[in-house]
Amino acid sequence: MKFSELPAHIRQSILEAQKNEITEFGVYSRISKIESGKNREVLKQIAKDEFTHYKRWKNITGVNIKASKFKIFVYSLISRVFGITFGLKLMENGEKSAQDRYKEIARYLPEIEDIIADEDRHEEELLGMLDEEKLNYMGSVVLGLNDALVELTGALAGLSFALQKTKLIAITAFITGIAASFSMAASEYLSTKAENADAVDEKAKSPVKASVYTGIAYIITVLMLILPYMIFNNYLVCLIVAVAIAIFIIFFFNYYISVAKNLTFSTRFFEMLFLSMGVAILSFGVGVIVRVAFNVEV
Repeated sequence: MKFSELPAHIRQSILEAQKNEITEFGVYSRISKIESGKNREVLKQIAKDEFTHYKRWKNITGVNIKASKFKIFVYSLISRVFGITFGLKLMENGEKSAQDRYKEIARYLPEIEDIIADEDRHEEELLGMLDEEKLNYMGSVVLGLNDALVELTGALAGLSFALQKTKLIAITAFITGIAASFSMAASEYLSTKAENADAVDEKAKSPVKASVYTGIAYIITVLMLILPYMIFNNYLVCLIVAVAIAIFIIFFFNYYISVAKNLTFSTRFFEMLFLSMGVAILSFGVGVIVRVAFNVEV
């Protein structure tokens, strides 16, 4: 069937598909230039497939379509900042509706079935081949992030009511947080070293890198949570803002993990949220009891 004979909405879907393919070709091509080794080869292969798809659509439509420079810039930037696995899977997830369009188009043009198969292969097979250090050490990041959220959110809640002086709370929480980050990093070093004793060499992680990822995740979380206490003077306002920041960190991190590792978002998010907020509420109660019982005045 000729392109001009297709229904208007199918023609529009085909043009959108053609634009998506050349845009994704641009994204994969740009990112492949900054990668090396296995990752570069995987990305170059996907880019080659995307360009082949574009030419297939062009043969059907008979028109040239330019890529979206904005999308190429955005997804390339996200991939540079948050990692190529997250950036590219985010892009692929954003094009889920394209899969439905392709299936509808295939009812009129059965010859494009192989394009659908290729798109599925990109996410399930080729993207799964990417080797990225950030994801290999994600368990260490989770450890540092989760412990910092649970412990420091609780500590801030307790200190807020017990001390009620924002700068004093910030200093106390900072010292506590930094000490805890060193402790967590050391524990992760020993834990990873012990795990490596039973692991196959290819799967072994560096204890030093694991401890660094844990410590950095902990310290960044500490700094973000005490920031309100360095800006505002009302301790309750500080606590509310700190809790909001904690919720944002939990949301963003779990969203990142769900996209990068194809995991369920809601279950992990609410589990981590309830744990952190539950500890914060209990700690706030402890702060109230301590202030009243010991008549603390600062």
